[in-house]
Amino acid sequence: MTKPTRRSFIAKTSLLALGTTTAAWAASSPKQMLMHHVFFWLKNPSSKEDLAKLIEGVRTLEKIETLREFKLGTPAKTTKRDVIDDSYAISLFTRFNDIAGHDVYQEHPIHKKFIEGYSKLWSKVQVYDSMDI
Repeated sequence: MTKPTRRSFIAKTSLLALGTTTAAWAASSPKQMLMHHVFFWLKNPSSKEDLAKLIEGVRTLEKIETLREFKLGTPAKTTKRDVIDDSYAISLFTRFNDIAGHDVYQEHPIHKKFIEGYSKLWSKVQVYDSMDI
């Protein structure tokens, strides 16, 4: 049996720490995040003012604490294809740790205030919710 050296001690304790950290991270990582994608169509699609107001309103949702990701976008200028619908004004993509986090978001006072204050701007809203697989 060889005598332990300082170098082997540091290497073994580093591996042990790495293994513990990795296990803790894996245990705390969400298993199935919920993705919530919302598309908005404006009542007045040519109104730059209405678009700016809607974007302002949607940005208020970012403060809701159960959100894990928040992305706001407009239709991309990709090549036209039959499967692409770019008729919406803006889209909101959010992620939550789970359905419970999504449910908190739906009932949150900020979300309710957003709907109350800005729903007059849109003619249609389409939502797609999905879970990680």
